[in-house]
Amino acid sequence: MHSRALQNRPSGSSFGSRISVLLLAMFATMATVYVAGRLWQDAENRVYLIQELDKRTGQDQSAISVDDTLKLIACREQQKKLSDLEMDLAAATQEGFVPKHSSKIGGTHAKKKTLAVIGIITTFGRKKNRDAIRKAWMPTGAALEKLADEKGIIVRFVIGRSANPGDSLDREIDNENRQTKDFIILDGQVEATEEHPKKMKSFFIHAVENWDAEFYAKVNDDVYVNIDALGAMLTTHLDKPRLYMGCMKSGEVFSEP
Repeated sequence: MHSRALQNRPSGSSFGSRISVLLLAMFATMATVYVAGRLWQDAENRVYLIQELDKRTGQDQSAISVDDTLKLIACREQQKKLSDLEMDLAAATQEGFVPKHSSKIGGTHAKKKTLAVIGIITTFGRKKNRDAIRKAWMPTGAALEKLADEKGIIVRFVIGRSANPGDSLDREIDNENRQTKDFIILDGQVEATEEHPKKMKSFFIHAVENWDAEFYAKVNDDVYVNIDALGAMLTTHLDKPRLYMGCMKSGEVFSEP
């Protein structure tokens, strides 16, 4: 009895062969479905191309090849992408985006977002101080423009006009500016001690009208500024609106004029 039971039990090799056959059948079925799907997709593409050809021939135009039709489809896709980009650019412009390399428009410079505009308050007879600053921390020539382009920091000397317009004081500043090109000359502001508060206000108005900056700062012409450290410090405060930094001996900061 024991030997008969062993003979009637299916062997392990026979059971394994059945599993293999079943797996092969499953793979064959999946491959058939995949090939059929691809053939169906190709058929749909051919129908679409035929319809495009029919449209062209139906408009009394000469018949075109399949390659020409594919080029036509590609051109339409590129046109759609271009339209989408134009819409994105228009939306960005409305939100205040200005291209980095802006050109003159209507005789004035288009505004470009910068990190800071620094005005160095100076006056007549202090050329030695200005030269010392140029040697110490303020770039000159092409380096001054590079500082603005790469780090977004504008640095200019700020000065008004003589009480006697066109005199030797004004001519000296004009000559110096022609050589250095690093001045903001406030033509409507008289350079005098008692006019100092108005000069500060005129500078900030001029800076805001000419540069769209995150910060506007002023220093005297006897102050050393570490440009790199200043730029790094200012970037940590970009998320703080209407921020005032500096020393105030008295008075208040008004949020509205």
